[in-house]
Amino acid sequence: MRILLVDDHALFREGIALLLRPMLPGAEVLEAGSLEEAFERMAAASRLDLVLMDLGLPGVSGLEGIALFRERFPEVPVVALSSADDHDTVLKAIDAGAMGYVPKSSSSGVLAGALQLILAKGIYLPPSVFLSGRARAPSPQPALPAAQSARVTPASLGLTPRQADVLWLILEGKSAKMVSRELNLSASTVKVHTSAVLRALNVTTRTQAVVAAGRLGLTFSPPSPPG
Repeated sequence: MRILLVDDHALFREGIALLLRPMLPGAEVLEAGSLEEAFERMAAASRLDLVLMDLGLPGVSGLEGIALFRERFPEVPVVALSSADDHDTVLKAIDAGAMGYVPKSSSSGVLAGALQLILAKGIYLPPSVFLSGRARAPSPQPALPAAQSARVTPASLGLTPRQADVLWLILEGKSAKMVSRELNLSASTVKVHTSAVLRALNVTTRTQAVVAAGRLGLTFSPPSPPG
């Protein structure tokens, strides 16, 4: 497993790298201090399994960086790291294409659980995103969603394997055209499946779907073969 950690503070990168190695035995942690360096690392690496990106990068912002990563490397999940955990910032990161959001105030246990969930094709969001944007009492210890202790699968929501594949690609931020191409489905079939999966989650947009999936602790099996 190969993970790219993007943060402009070397001490923070070194600390996270030290935490990641025992969490994910055998993992190789690459480091970058800027978006430009991150792209250089991506070009040199044969593959990457996960990107952890700070939202406070110099120059191009982390939010812009997430969007660029998702555009250039749509198959690699990006997780936002930030000192902020307010509702609006989390949703902006999700809108940019992040597949998870871990506040820097989180404990090492929360980080470990979040990464395990994301690597298992789940979605991790901090508790703040499930609350309204209004003022809230501070939480001393961010926790994983309660649903994580009882994983929910697309099948348990009544979705077929192909609908689950469509849902996963929607959560990844793929357009209808890209979903159609990757799954070898007609545009009309993708539209029907998309309506079904959004209805199953009781949402109408990708951002709402990511939040709903995070609330449920939804996890996915490997995609079914195209056809």
